[in-house]
Amino acid sequence: DWSTNKMLRQLEALLIVANKDALLVISGNGEVIEPDDQITAIGSGGPYALAAARALAGCSDLAPRQIVEEALKIAADICVYTNHHITVEEI
Repeated sequence: DWSTNKMLRQLEALLIVANKDALLVISGNGEVIEPDDQITAIGSGGPYALAAARALAGCSDLAPRQIVEEALKIAADICVYTNHHITVEEI
């Protein structure tokens, strides 16, 4: 079991899990986080992408996919650890 393994318990990782009913972020130590606004982001440019997505969602009529793409482009422009090679998967 990963939760009792000393090495895996300290895992610093995040995973976004979603279906038609829920959007969750699962941390490496097992915390489950549900965002209030159904918008989340992880990774090196995550904070920038999250801020951009929230702004675009609240102030535009863009479709969800367009919001994601634009937010990732903004994050790539700001964060030196994020690039413009973007793949968006839809469920």
